[in-house]
Amino acid sequence: MSADKIIRMANQIALFMESKPHDEGVTGLAAHINDFWEPRMRREFFALLDAGGDGMRPLVIEAAAQIRRPEPA
Repeated sequence: MSADKIIRMANQIALFMESKPHDEGVTGLAAHINDFWEPRMRREFFALLDAGGDGMRPLVIEAAAQIRRPEPA
């Protein structure tokens, strides 16, 4: 999956979660990614985040601490 698509998908979830109270939004975003993104997608997500997270909404970056980091492939 392309970097742009991973960022776009994470940001779309964040945009929805930003309508909720802050802590609920952070937890909800992390839970959605943990529940619905396969390990390969989460590996790509963390590679982008580790490279600086350019283009990611602040809520995505904050929620990353609650997202399960998969084992390296």
